[in-house]
Amino acid sequence: MRGTGSSPALPRIRFHDLRHGHATALLAAGVHPKVASERLGHSRVALTLDTYSHVIPGMQEDAVARIDAVFGSALLKPRA
Repeated sequence: MRGTGSSPALPRIRFHDLRHGHATALLAAGVHPKVASERLGHSRVALTLDTYSHVIPGMQEDAVARIDAVFGSALLKPRA
């Protein structure tokens, strides 16, 4: 509102929105789910993963790439 002297309204953000964003950012940054669960005060890691992991695309692909790297490096090591 120009000229009225009032500042523009900020979007309403609920505490739950901040909590959800924090949980999502933790998991997206690769923080161990147990640590994220403890920070959120969840009684079980499964609750954290069931609630938040769906918002992070590519978790399955990342898991495949990591295990592929482990097996790939193990196959390339010379046998003694």
